[in-house]
Amino acid sequence: MPKIAEIERTPNPNAIRFVLREPISQGITRSYEKAEEAEKDPFATQLFAIDNVISVYYVDRYVTVTQDGGADWNELLRKLAPPIREAEPIGQLETDDEEIHVSKEAAGDPRLTEINNLLDEQVRPYLLADGGGLKVLGLEDNVLKVHYQGACGTCPTATTGTLYAIESMVKRIHPEIEVHSV
Repeated sequence: MPKIAEIERTPNPNAIRFVLREPISQGITRSYEKAEEAEKDPFATQLFAIDNVISVYYVDRYVTVTQDGGADWNELLRKLAPPIREAEPIGQLETDDEEIHVSKEAAGDPRLTEINNLLDEQVRPYLLADGGGLKVLGLEDNVLKVHYQGACGTCPTATTGTLYAIESMVKRIHPEIEVHSV
């Protein structure tokens, strides 16, 4: 049974990250931006049932919850803590997204393999530390489309500083590519 080891603020003022003592998802990343997406995930559904919750992202020992800005964090934390504390490790779900980091349509381009490796090594660990993640949606006409997950999805710095940093890294290996957040 996962117990909360720490509760951490993220760069996104509307997101909080719970660090658990035990993993909840055994390496499977789950990202939901609305309650309807989480219908077949009982844990995420419990969190979305709490007023003001607009996003749930979790992987291994980390759970990030984003609110709409209308709740006091102290009150919201009191509501979020019990279902997180009581959650059992979650096995495979029928809705698990096997393409959490790169969409299937994008997977065929050899440049994307190189870019994804770069993101895995130099970007995703830092985003995870801030309560979020990044999915590559595709590469079309030298435009790399990415989608922020978790706390990064609604964070003001994701669409400015972080996106610029990602584009700078990508341009070192493929100068012709621009990066756009979708």
